[in-house]
Amino acid sequence: MKWTVLLALVLPAWPAPCSSTAGSDGEEGLCHEQYGALGTDLLLHCDTATRVDWRVNGTQVAASEDAVARDKGQLWLRNASLAQEGEYSCHQPGTGKTLRRIRLQVGLPPEKPAVECWAVSYPQTVNCTWKLQPEPGLETDFITTYRHGLGAQESECVQPGAGASSCTISDIQLFSITPYVLNVTAVNPLGAAMTLFPFIAEQIIRPDPPEGLRVSPIPGESKKLLLEWQPPSSWPFPQYFPLKYLIRYAREGAKNDRTIGPYEQTSFILTGIRPRAIHHVQVAAKDFTDYGEYSAWSPRVSGTPWMQQ
Repeated sequence: MKWTVLLALVLPAWPAPCSSTAGSDGEEGLCHEQYGALGTDLLLHCDTATRVDWRVNGTQVAASEDAVARDKGQLWLRNASLAQEGEYSCHQPGTGKTLRRIRLQVGLPPEKPAVECWAVSYPQTVNCTWKLQPEPGLETDFITTYRHGLGAQESECVQPGAGASSCTISDIQLFSITPYVLNVTAVNPLGAAMTLFPFIAEQIIRPDPPEGLRVSPIPGESKKLLLEWQPPSSWPFPQYFPLKYLIRYAREGAKNDRTIGPYEQTSFILTGIRPRAIHHVQVAAKDFTDYGEYSAWSPRVSGTPWMQQ
């Protein structure tokens, strides 16, 4: 499969307004963004062939094992670390005139994004999320596109905002055996990395947890509880694409939970439970046709059977 990706990489010397203290001559000038990878040796240039004085955030750069001033207006930073980030400036000796200002940012190029996709709103949308490990430490953008089949046109997986780590595909073709392939490309000033994530919509169905769970006593019934809940609001058509449900419950102080089901209805009478005891209940949902996976468990709700006054 051939993917065409256009990357707008930030160049390592892009003029930008300075924000820190100006040089002794009061000149603000422009900052030149420079990026470096953690643990590497970095070279800052002053664009002059003469000796200069270097400052970082307005303070003289002291010669050390990690910072060495070289001839021709260069400053060598060994084994770059986050502590070396800042606004560097080079100055004429004696006059202090600012010759160049550099904002240095240190981080990592992105690794391949770890992607997962789930159809929580089947059949309307597929929601995809991703993480970067380790975190680059630099502003990172994501290019997100997908195709449905080798010859299909590339489309955008829509992100909720710039730099977001999620996107949504909304034109799902039901029961297609042709896989979708999502392309997530992470881009920052130090590089880019791409992950291709193939999926078939029905295989990644995973509803959100059921909502509105209620655990109520039944008048006159000391060994029963009434459970009621609703399909997740993100599941758009429960009447056409029904769900089935598991119930997990446990008595207060018991070591083990008990799981029963699945059941098709959105209510259930729990029987044979201990009178006067508090019981904790949760519900999970899955597509009725058994595609995909069960949802996470709903928040735990507690109740006590009816007690005669």
